[in-house]
Amino acid sequence: YWDMNDQTRAWSKRFSALANKNAMPSMTQAGNYAMVLHYLKAMDALGSNPHDGAKVVAKMKELPTDDPLFGKGPLREDGRRLIPAYLFEVKKPEESKGPWDYYKQIATIAAEDAAKPLKDSECPLVKK
Repeated sequence: YWDMNDQTRAWSKRFSALANKNAMPSMTQAGNYAMVLHYLKAMDALGSNPHDGAKVVAKMKELPTDDPLFGKGPLREDGRRLIPAYLFEVKKPEESKGPWDYYKQIATIAAEDAAKPLKDSECPLVKK
């Protein structure tokens, strides 16, 4: 959610300034940004474009993720990034403080509880 904290608000305001009708970013747009940023960090760490997807993925798993939207977090062996999940409630119109102020956070689910346990992963990359 764009209004979670100072970092998400700052990034979202930069996004909104460039977006059609000054829209705030969706969860999908934020996730794509975070993923591409991590990919580019891996490419930078490799020193070039190795044209080898396995090397890039290995470097992405080696590097810790860190971005202004989701913060720091691990990238597991199965490629899943662990981030908390949030439960929001839609605000009543009188609770909204302005444009794009639609939600209030009700609960946070820890990253470890929000994702399928690694031991239950069906990913062929996970060694069992």
